[in-house]
Parts: sequence; structure tokens; C-alpha cells
Amino acid sequence: MKRYQSKSIFIQLLTLTWVAVLLVSCGSNPSPTTQPTFEATESAPEPTETPATATQEPAATESSSTEGDTALSEEEVYWPTEAWRVAAPDEQGLDAALLEQMLEAIDEQNLNINSVVVVHNGYIVTEKYYPPYEQDTLHEISSVTKSVVSALIGIAIQEGYINSVDDPVLDFFPERTFENDNALKRAITLEHLLTMTSGLEWDFDEMVASRDWVQYVLDQPMYIEPGTEFYYSSGNAHVLSAIIQEASGLNTRDFAQQYLFDPLGISELRWQRDIDGIPKGGWGMAMTPRDMAKLGYLYLNQGVWDGRQIIPAEWIAASTERHIQVPEPLEPWDLYMGYLWWLHGDGPYAAHGTKGKFIYVIPESDLVVVITANIPDDKYAQPQLLIRDYIIPAVTAARQ
Repeated sequence: MKRYQSKSIFIQLLTLTWVAVLLVSCGSNPSPTTQPTFEATESAPEPTETPATATQEPAATESSSTEGDTALSEEEVYWPTEAWRVAAPDEQGLDAALLEQMLEAIDEQNLNINSVVVVHNGYIVTEKYYPPYEQDTLHEISSVTKSVVSALIGIAIQEGYINSVDDPVLDFFPERTFENDNALKRAITLEHLLTMTSGLEWDFDEMVASRDWVQYVLDQPMYIEPGTEFYYSSGNAHVLSAIIQEASGLNTRDFAQQYLFDPLGISELRWQRDIDGIPKGGWGMAMTPRDMAKLGYLYLNQGVWDGRQIIPAEWIAASTERHIQVPEPLEPWDLYMGYLWWLHGDGPYAAHGTKGKFIYVIPESDLVVVITANIPDDKYAQPQLLIRDYIIPAVTAARQ
């Protein structure tokens, strides 16, 4: 009897042991409702961005629907440092028919357009080149160079090389002496050069023929008090290029590459220099229209590029503020001068170059438009009318 009791006790103990094992086993695998979750930003490595083209789709990621939505929104925020992404106009909320009509108007009007690039929501939505120009062709951008120099002055202030736009111009050249030196000339500040209100007389042919362009410009007599009157002068912009060199100790071209072009992914460009090796401040730069669009996109985004403040936001605001009205513009609308950026009475602001080179920025429509052309002064408004008649309406029409 004791033997059977022992056996019964043994069986009971064995049963209890198996139950315990099963309980432990179940406890080691919690149910899905108690499974811990992990935020992608805490455990996942930083994504490496691959620029997409019109035929490429972003790489798919395995995740739940909530995580997928987050990943998609992060994919959409990109910067065209390596390459622009391309999208159909209707995919970005534009009226594709109006943009097609614009291209037809260029042909019908026999406009000598070299290129058109339209950027909306950060995507190139329209792009066309006219022979012999191609996507990678460097275009002479003429006086658009002035707007680049303006950006460099803002960067030089941000980096501490220059104090402010109120700095007297002559103070940057302490080892030089200038003719016609007087109180008015000593009152010229960087802001006067940036707004083309220096009050200095200037002649293009005389400057180009001179041995020292900076000396020529600052030797000229004052014809009016600084800040009083707009007077177009590429000499003003060239002095600004020289000031960047004097203040930073770097050639202006090297300064631009380090602080502006490299962050934007701009490597292919040309920039002519004067006899003394100073990059021409008033003209002389050549770059691709896509890289021109990067400069406009930088301004559209208040100087921020891929999380970095390349140009101070305050500088963008001051550069695109109306400082003085431009008399007798070539356009049939009011025109104002910012800091070597042109402000249009009907809203946009732009970098202008002779014979129809433009970087247009239209913040209200989230647009950047680049046009390069070779047209006479009497047709200077025609490329700009394309923007007003077709491109801006393509945004508003799609929103209706």
C-alpha cells in the first residue's frame, strides 16, 4: 500500500513539475499587447538619401502603417544637394496644360530662350533646353553674379569677417589713398554699395580699361550724397568682391566655394577675375541653370539648406526688402532694389542678368524659376511675362 502511495505521490509531483514548466514557458513569451515598441529615431541609423529622378521611386521600408507614414514624410523632405528630383507638374499640384502653353509661346514668339527650369515644392516640374544648350551646359549669368556677391556679404557678416552693412567702405582699404577724398565719400557704407546708392560716378568702359578696378571705382568723384539716389554700377559690386577678400583673407572665389557652393553641391562653374585676380563682382560667372535654381531655392527657404543656416534669415529679409525705387525700369511694372536683388512691384523678387538671365523667387507660390536667354533690351520683359502669364497661374489654377 505504501508502494502505491509513493507512486501516486510521485505521479502528482511529476504532474506539478510539468505544469510549472508550461507556466514558465508561457511567461517567457508575452502576448502582442504587451510587446515593447521602439521609436525608429532611437534605434535606426541615420538614413542615407538617394536623389531620385522622375523614373525612380523611393525605396520601400517594412513597417506598420503608422511607421510607414512617418517614413514617407521623412522621405519627402529632401535637399537637392546631389541632384534635383523631377516630378510631373500635376503630381505637385500645377496645371500641366498652362506650362505646356508656355513652352508653345516661347516657340511662337521666337524668343531666344536658352533654358527654362521651374521648381515647385522642391521638385523640378518643367525643364527645357534649346540647342546648343543642354542640362550640364554652363550659362553666362551676367549680372546675376551681383546677387551671388550679395549672398557672400551676408555670409561674411555671419562668419564674423564683417561687422555690419554700416561699415564704412574706405575702412577696408587702409593702405590705399583715393582721389576726391571727402566727407561724402567717407560716409559710403556697405549698404550703399548693396543698394547701388553709393553716390559715386562710374563708367563701365573706363573701369574695364583701367589697371586697377577697385582703385578706379573709389577714385571717382561723388555726384550726390550716399543713400540718396539709385545709380546702376557694376563697380559697386566689384568693390564688394574686393572687400570679401580684404576681410576674410581668402580669394572671393575660394570663400564662395567654402561657404556657399560646397554646401549646395555646386562644383562646376566659372568666375572671371580682374587683372589683380579679384573675381568680378558685377558679372563674369557661369553655371548651370539647375545650380542657379539651387541659389533661388536657398533664398526661398530663408537661407537654410539641409538643416544648416547658410545665409542668415535676417539677411534674406533685408536683401528682399525695398530699399529704393529703380527709375525707368525695362519692365512695365514698378521695380525696387534690395541688396543687389530686384524686387518687383507685383510680388516676386529676382536676380537679374543682361539679355534675359533670371533667378525668380515667388514665395507665395513656392516657386523658383530660372530663365537664361539672349534677348535685346526692348524684349527684356518677355521672359518675365512668361512667369506671370503661365507659371504663377499654373499654381493658382490647380488650387481652384
